[in-house]
Amino acid sequence: MDARFLGIAELVETPPVAVVVDVMRAFTVAAWAFARGAEKIVLAESPAEALALKARHPAWVALKDGPPAPGFDTVNSPGMLRSMDLGGRTVVQKTTAGTVGALAVKEASLVLCAGFVVAEATARVLRTRACDSVTFVVTGEDGRAEEDLACAQYIAGRATEAETDAAEFLRRAGESRAAAELVEGVRRGVHPDDVALCLELDRFPFAMVAALEGSLMVLRPYALPPLTDDVSI
Repeated sequence: MDARFLGIAELVETPPVAVVVDVMRAFTVAAWAFARGAEKIVLAESPAEALALKARHPAWVALKDGPPAPGFDTVNSPGMLRSMDLGGRTVVQKTTAGTVGALAVKEASLVLCAGFVVAEATARVLRTRACDSVTFVVTGEDGRAEEDLACAQYIAGRATEAETDAAEFLRRAGESRAAAELVEGVRRGVHPDDVALCLELDRFPFAMVAALEGSLMVLRPYALPPLTDDVSI
């Protein structure tokens, strides 16, 4: 598998297969939302679009980066989201990096959104589809976020090799700038457990697939079949 690791600004053309990585915290939050029962997640272009969608669909749950804000139901924190009951609900998510990265590759034939919590499931999709070329979108810090790059490299390794030790990749993520900012309170809208939750390897058994549904980019969980079966998306 030919793997490329690019920042959002480096995407000069639409790749056929993209894995968009945001460990801290967009796609850890997304995975938790599905684990708490959410049916789908609409990835919003802007806070204004998120609020407009919420206004049209009052039952939807809107979340964003940073501190609580009028019109939004919660913030982009796995520690906070894990106690919510989202059974059958639609979530509208707008974040600084993760949702931006997914929208940047919305025309790709396959878009997977990932963090460490769904790493193995994501790698399984790539393995079973025998993807020849995969672009990993490193969303944080203009493509330099160590936690996102480490996760992307780990998934790439798992997609092509039987054995890839996760310890070093998790160590890099745990020592990243993003992890330090979350722990030190530099970022707002943070739960004390956020970093630990973002570093839980393979917490969930599903992958997350984003695709255009009408004019909206929608993220859904993809439950993988038994290992003896093929993945078909």
